Amino acid sequence: MSQLRFTKDHEWVRVEGATATVGITDYAQSQLGDIVFVDVPAKGKALSPGGEAAVVESVKAASEVYAPISGAVTEGNATLPDAPDTVNKDPQGAGWFFKMTVADPAELDALMDQAAYDKYVAEVSG
Repeated sequence: MSQLRFTKDHEWVRVEGATATVGITDYAQSQLGDIVFVDVPAKGKALSPGGEAAVVESVKAASEVYAPISGAVTEGNATLPDAPDTVNKDPQGAGWFFKMTVADPAELDALMDQAAYDKYVAEVSG
């Protein structure tokens, strides 16, 4: 069973077993606008919560994508550098940024579930 959690920086993390898939939320991509460039992390890069993991650029701005938990990158989404607009079309599906190991499952407890994230977005966008 997968577990979906969110950060206050609008990253999502879907955990299945010992692997976490990370991307940005629909809210984040809508705020960025048309995404024109994505730089995903290299395999093996060690990440810690809140540490810079990837870069996303849109016609409006450049933004960092932060690691929601500790672990090492196992795979970057190889399709994004050539098709960055995938993040706009399917931010919580095909537009994922990277996969990583889950070093400490307890770190997930500090992240928001869907209901808490939806409430957070309503507060920051309202």
